[in-house]
Amino acid sequence: MDADRYARWIDRYVHAWNTNDPDDIKGLFRPDGKYLTEPYAAPWTGHDEIVSGWLEAKDEPGDTEFTYDVLVATADLGIVKGRTHYKSTGKAYVNLWEIRLDEDGLCREYVEWWMEVRRP
Repeated sequence: MDADRYARWIDRYVHAWNTNDPDDIKGLFRPDGKYLTEPYAAPWTGHDEIVSGWLEAKDEPGDTEFTYDVLVATADLGIVKGRTHYKSTGKAYVNLWEIRLDEDGLCREYVEWWMEVRRP
């Protein structure tokens, strides 16, 4: 089932998010993969740029609580709604992720759409 394939990838992503280990990060993406931190940003392309960009903007391990739902899952595209809460700051975000996996389950392209949750 395609949704399970995306859920497995997201679980590996969350693991890498909490380790910041370059090998865990590389293991998510094809060598020529693209990572866009927002829809119209210049992508980080390839393992070296993805790892470098990730580590420059890294979150501290264990600082986030993350839940998600796979909204769309096809052979080529997964759309995920995520909710992130930062324990250290109390800030919360809602994300939509576009994930394009290859036949081996590695990401060809990842795009984040995110919004901060503002409470009155």
